[in-house]
Amino acid sequence: MKKFISRYFPLIPVAVLVVLSVLSPSCANTTQAPTGGLRDSIPPVMKKVSPVPGSTNVAVHGTQVVFTFNEYVTVKDSKGIYLSPPLAKSPRYKIKGKSVVVYFEEDLLPNTTYTLDLTNAIADNNEGNMYPGFTTWFSTGETIDSLFMTGTVYNCNDLKPIKGATVMLYKDHSDSAVFLTRPAASAKTDDWGYFSVRNIQDTVYRVYAVVDGNGNNMYDPDEDRIAFLDTLFHPTAVVRDSLPELMKYDMKDTLSCLARRSDVELNVFRERPSKQMLMNKVRLSDRASYITFMAPDTQIDSLWFRGFPADRVITEFNPRKDSLLLWLNVQRPMPEVSLVDENKPKSRSARKKISHADTICALTLKASPETFEQYGYSIEFKDPPILAFFDSLQFKSVNPRQKEQVEQFRIERDSTNLRKYDITPLCKIQQGWDYIFRIPERTFKDINGHWNDSTNVKITLPNDEDLSSLTLNIKGVDNKYIVDFQNESKSEIKRTYIIDSDCQLLFPYLAKGKYAIRITEDVNRNGIVDTGNLLKHIQPEKVRYFKIDDEDLIEIPERSEIIQDLDLRTMFK
Repeated sequence: MKKFISRYFPLIPVAVLVVLSVLSPSCANTTQAPTGGLRDSIPPVMKKVSPVPGSTNVAVHGTQVVFTFNEYVTVKDSKGIYLSPPLAKSPRYKIKGKSVVVYFEEDLLPNTTYTLDLTNAIADNNEGNMYPGFTTWFSTGETIDSLFMTGTVYNCNDLKPIKGATVMLYKDHSDSAVFLTRPAASAKTDDWGYFSVRNIQDTVYRVYAVVDGNGNNMYDPDEDRIAFLDTLFHPTAVVRDSLPELMKYDMKDTLSCLARRSDVELNVFRERPSKQMLMNKVRLSDRASYITFMAPDTQIDSLWFRGFPADRVITEFNPRKDSLLLWLNVQRPMPEVSLVDENKPKSRSARKKISHADTICALTLKASPETFEQYGYSIEFKDPPILAFFDSLQFKSVNPRQKEQVEQFRIERDSTNLRKYDITPLCKIQQGWDYIFRIPERTFKDINGHWNDSTNVKITLPNDEDLSSLTLNIKGVDNKYIVDFQNESKSEIKRTYIIDSDCQLLFPYLAKGKYAIRITEDVNRNGIVDTGNLLKHIQPEKVRYFKIDDEDLIEIPERSEIIQDLDLRTMFK
């Protein structure tokens, strides 16, 4: 046996190599690179937290919280590391091996329960798989606060959830607290606008939500948007990690995310500035200029130009009264007054380049086939007209046999724009007919002494057989409401009605698609969707969307006449 081993043992390595070359021919195939295996799609796993969740008597000075993972990680977004109650400076971090060490640049408060949240902050170092999130809690005193509250934050205008809003709880109930101090507890909203503020005291809080532009965990009116709860809130729910409201979910898990209970709903709005000052002034032409103000509802005690009578100054505020247009109605060369446009060409040759457009009364005549029955025509002037021959305006219909007929109309100046006139046909508008409105030349003269050119607009109602219509039978109208018909993204208002009694609203000529119906309760009955005011404790006007099966979009098929009942009393109860 010893002779066999001594004779054949040196040949064993050679035999092994031969066998491997036969069994693994791909190792010798240099025409195909190795695949490298499957891509890692598993997020990091947290192995340890120090101090352990629920620790008490944690030091207030030099505090560090260490999160250790099963692999090397990196911090993708430092803003996802959030401490409650927040300090003046955000938490800092450093990577140490497979751990993320979070530390603070100032001392913590004594006898205070803190939560430290990691959401959308951590990813593995190789593939970038995001860690779903974790919240740890500890106390600098001997006890841990054990209550929590939940809620959802929405945009007040379109009711879309707001991600990344800071929800802030104050034990100080004074109106100034949110402006001057940081909250007693806080949390960030997720993709669904949802939040849970956990491990809070058994006491009564004022509740706010702030879209915090500079991240200082206070409300800056000139920069931030805000929401507030009308009443004080006293939490009663006790923290248990098994509760769905306190778990971390994949934001694509719609069913789980929507199943979470909300204690409160907060509607974020942008306040109108309260401090008034002049923001900008521009010279538009020899006789026109405009001024913008920081705050709305501007009140001007006196306005005059040296050398010009007061009755020669024409003024026009926009609806919010934070912008003012000015014209001087004079027919002589204008001196350089105080409102100077520094971009105005100074060279003499540049001033001599005068086009035909500079010598006419500029106006636009507009109408839309889809909304013609509701809105008719509109005329808008660039500069105020000072002379008008309304009897010269012409409106006629042309039937399918090309027979023309003069029609009657009503013309009214717009209540918010002195340069705009609304023209309402008084005849029945019929399918297949043409409607032509004409403004002859020299009908209007503006403050510059210029006359208009002739213009006309022809309108024919849409006759596409694929178009549909929607009729709303609205009841329960016990206030004034603004009904806006919007596109699918809610970015465009296609048609608006203002109602104050039960009625039937028609939305004709609708192409196939999805639409939204927004209803605003116009509490002050001014026909405008008003925002809120924090110090006056005024919420933004209530907005609701018409829903079918919890969907706030209504689908319109082709060639359909849809009739839908809508009870506003139920919707706004």
